[in-house]
Amino acid sequence: MLSKFYIEDHVKKALAEDIGFGDITTENLAEDDDILSGALNTRSNGILCGSEVFETVFKILSPDVEVKFYFKDGDRIEKGDKIADISGPAKYVLMGERVALNYVQRMSGIATETRKYKDAISKQKVQIVDTRKTTPNFRPFEKYAVFTGGGHMHRFNLSDCAMIKDNHIRLAGSITNAVNKLRGKISFTHKIEVECDTFEQVKEAVAAGADIIMLDNMDIQTMRKACEYINHRAIVEASGNVNLTTVNSIAACGVDIISSSAIVAKAPTLDLALDI
Repeated sequence: MLSKFYIEDHVKKALAEDIGFGDITTENLAEDDDILSGALNTRSNGILCGSEVFETVFKILSPDVEVKFYFKDGDRIEKGDKIADISGPAKYVLMGERVALNYVQRMSGIATETRKYKDAISKQKVQIVDTRKTTPNFRPFEKYAVFTGGGHMHRFNLSDCAMIKDNHIRLAGSITNAVNKLRGKISFTHKIEVECDTFEQVKEAVAAGADIIMLDNMDIQTMRKACEYINHRAIVEASGNVNLTTVNSIAACGVDIISSSAIVAKAPTLDLALDI
């Protein structure tokens, strides 16, 4: 899912941000022939994600830095596991350490959080998906991490799918007006999704021919009633107040998709360390 060219370009910018005009500590302490060896270890249980990005950091700094992973993205890792070995010129191992860890810790944390939600609804025929509530300029990595954790992607950006939200409805005057206007202007390849807060809006969205209907912040009873009314005439997405306590009850209502910003926005970083 992640192009190596995109990864390299992003990592170069991250290194430029971190190194600035030079690593004044390492460059004044390390000699050219100093070699360091170490290991990437995990201090907590989780799902590994970001191994290729981790390697790319050191590959860009120096081809003489060697990284060997013992796990692949998507693997479960447990506290105490050695994830990878690293060795090479001390200057570049130390210079790249923080940036490499930032990537793999953040991505592994998202993959781990996503897997928790995936496991919570494992007995239901429902997909857990992300949202656009991502870190600016880090979205591809975060969405890849969701996928690695067993989740699926919502629209990647604003050009993927037409999503009519409350402010769009106010702008157009009604759900019906918004759907009809979009149908006449966008490509036939794009779906139209309508965000509905009430059962009355659900009925209007169905009548207008929406492809996807989002049940936004509805209680369980209303959600179940809406799914029965829609009756497979549209893809049904549930969103709002989704957490590990509520996700299984939401899934049992009959929805097809559950979207949650929590799997990205509230995911803690996974505790990984590069021990020299």
